[in-house]
Amino acid sequence: MSEYVLELKNITKRFPGVTALKGVQFQLRKGEIHALIGENGAGKSTLIKVITGVHMPDEGSMLLKGRKVVFQDTNESAANGIACVYQHSTTYQHLSVTENIFIGHERRNRLGLIDWKTMHQRAKALLESLGSSINPHTLMENLSVAEQQIVEISKAVSANAEIVIMDEPTAALSKRECEELYRITEQLRNEGKSILFISHRLEDMYRLADRVTVFRDATYIGTWNISDVNNELLVKAMVGREIKDLYPKLPASIGDVTLEVKDLSRKGYFRNVSFTVRKGEIFGLTGLVGAGRSEVCQALCGLTAYDAGEVIYKNKPVHFTHPSQSMALKLGYQPEDRQKQGLFLNWEVYRNQTISSLQKYTGFSGIDRKAECRDSQMLSEKLEIKIQSVLDKVSSLSGGNQQKVVLSKLLNVDLDTIILDEPTKGVDVGAKSQIYEIMSELAQSGYTIILISSEMAEVLAMCDRIGIMHEGR
Repeated sequence: MSEYVLELKNITKRFPGVTALKGVQFQLRKGEIHALIGENGAGKSTLIKVITGVHMPDEGSMLLKGRKVVFQDTNESAANGIACVYQHSTTYQHLSVTENIFIGHERRNRLGLIDWKTMHQRAKALLESLGSSINPHTLMENLSVAEQQIVEISKAVSANAEIVIMDEPTAALSKRECEELYRITEQLRNEGKSILFISHRLEDMYRLADRVTVFRDATYIGTWNISDVNNELLVKAMVGREIKDLYPKLPASIGDVTLEVKDLSRKGYFRNVSFTVRKGEIFGLTGLVGAGRSEVCQALCGLTAYDAGEVIYKNKPVHFTHPSQSMALKLGYQPEDRQKQGLFLNWEVYRNQTISSLQKYTGFSGIDRKAECRDSQMLSEKLEIKIQSVLDKVSSLSGGNQQKVVLSKLLNVDLDTIILDEPTKGVDVGAKSQIYEIMSELAQSGYTIILISSEMAEVLAMCDRIGIMHEGR
């Protein structure tokens, strides 16, 4: 009997123009939490898809409890006790919690009809076993991100999964919600489940994992016990170089006030919010998730309305009702949710990067695609976005590279004031350092920057002043 419940040997996976995995290996023991880390595009997501049957490897073998297996699809991996909880919810939003937990393996009575009473009772018991009081009758769309992940974990438990893969589960969670997820993950381990935990947050790994494996550029770098590693070793393993200064804050000349917010209020969201931001300054806006930080900045840019208060921009009162108005005055906003608000996922990289500045490429003969692609290539090289071509679909990129595309879209517009809403969420340590460097260079060149962030180390290191929000104030 193998000591590993899951073992992958020399796995290679190729796609047109790119090798996503190059002879990698991975081993998972029974009752352990094994962290998998690496930069965006290192091959972590592809490995998950090989394990769950989304992709079949071109070379190599996969062993489940010592037995060689080949999964044709996700149904086969699920039937073999493998479940995955993704960063972006894959639940059915208009169905109930119970329906989501038991979809595909519904309980039926003697007549072959769905036994709703038993399913609701079983769903309630599953949720309570994980320490949750979620009502199984509730629709998924009415739950928080953290609650939806608990439902997905309950679904894995209901299907008797022995191996649970967690893909960036803490990326969108508050500190309190993270602690709840940690508790549930440790509970699953104590019950004998094997957990593959993927995260860009090193604190997740130190808090939970027994061992850690690092991938870099689609290759296997190494596996260590958590007790044998430190940040310096891991960062060097992930990026192939030392990042001596993760927060490269450059000195900037702080000028006059660019933006002044006076007693801004929106019923149910925020009230009496006041602050100023100066030219060349990085102003941090922090607080717990749900404190109203994003809502205030979205109202500033005309994405949403506000009920009372005043916004003075460049010494003139303004009241934007559409983001095109704020961008015309060189004020731009990068949204927190790159997939829902920041990108057209089925579009090419170049179209996403130029969509906010099409006037630059439009003439009597229409849109100059060559000029779009030329500028897109320059932006991609500047931000080190990992692509084969600017014609690649954005949906094919890793999360961190998608985030860089959103940022490059802002840089392609003639702006001098930008609001960055959680710009490093779900981004690896190497990409974070690049984003900080760009942010710092922009401030040094005279940009006015508002940084919305939940990461305290990021706020303390990168910001000149910090505004704290709590329950909308």
